Amino acid sequence: MSSLYHRIGIQYLIFLLGFVFLFPQDLSAKPPILSKRYQNKSPGRVIRTCCAFGSDLRYIGVPFVKRNDIIDRKELGLHHFMGGRHEKNGIIYTQYGGFIDIGHLRDYADWTAYLYVQIELNKPEINSTTIKLGAEGGKKRLSFNVSNDMISLDYLNLAGSIAYDLSLWHEIATYFGVSLIPVILPEKFSSFSPEDVYSNLLGTIVGMKAIESEKEYDIAVTAILDEILDHLGAVDQIEESYAAMSQVESLWWDSKRPLPGKKFLLKRNLDTTIELLPWLVDDDSNSVAYTLPKPDSQIRKMYTLSLRLNEKFPLDDILPKDRTREINQHDFQSFVNYIKQKDQKEKDAEEALILKRAKKRYINLLKKVNNDHRRSSK
Repeated sequence: MSSLYHRIGIQYLIFLLGFVFLFPQDLSAKPPILSKRYQNKSPGRVIRTCCAFGSDLRYIGVPFVKRNDIIDRKELGLHHFMGGRHEKNGIIYTQYGGFIDIGHLRDYADWTAYLYVQIELNKPEINSTTIKLGAEGGKKRLSFNVSNDMISLDYLNLAGSIAYDLSLWHEIATYFGVSLIPVILPEKFSSFSPEDVYSNLLGTIVGMKAIESEKEYDIAVTAILDEILDHLGAVDQIEESYAAMSQVESLWWDSKRPLPGKKFLLKRNLDTTIELLPWLVDDDSNSVAYTLPKPDSQIRKMYTLSLRLNEKFPLDDILPKDRTREINQHDFQSFVNYIKQKDQKEKDAEEALILKRAKKRYINLLKKVNNDHRRSSK
């Protein structure tokens, strides 16, 4: 996707974004107060049921219903920790951050806040603490290995890093068939869609910034979200987001394929670099993309996000043969690499089939022309 980006000034933007969001000067943290429900139970694997990439989307077997998750920025409303009726979610296009999935962004802001509160509650005995995080293709458990000299900022970055890993696992798990409504509505069609990973990582940053704020958490997220959409050059009119989505139809998604067809998504964002670049539409090739730094590798050594996977995952094809079904966040890249290779093989096979059919049509056409020529020469 390098043709989509201007790299002039990119290092300055990395510095600017890192300074504003990752290295605050004040840590008078105000995380949300957890209700009794979330003190003893983790959030569900899906907090907000949003959003599907594309526009005017159809469902298999429901020809008269169309789905649109594109939203006007003015309709976003007030953020509510773990979702609420006063907030609205959808996809907005931005000049420097590409498509932003507000539902994903809010989810991982809230996951960051939830994890930070859990870490603070367990701080005195953090290294002997195990936090159960529900099931998603396997039971998720979180344990820690932090040093005694960690400061508040380290704990905040720790929460953000864990939240990002949870988001990465969600994309991986849905690719392999994990779904809120299995069989009826598989979610592979939306796994690693063009805006997902960037929106997820942006959400962790928004969550960290909100926790640092002196404002109440929900009010802080609402204000920071508005501020960051300004920085990213969010479009003013919903029609502009629709127009941007139309420009990448047949390039990134296929409007002819109804949901939840696995061939609906034409390109998956499987970025594995240290810095995460958003995908911009071609008309924005003169824009400078806002790059987000991924969590520090040293922070990721301070915890273990472990899963014991079910049979949906072909582990023998992904990990060494002697491995058990117990994995952790350090294995996630192997799953991403497998998805990349599998997707490429499927694309190569489809292109070969198209070529084979075209060749067959050409041969049949030649036969017809030759037969017509023989008849006319008699």
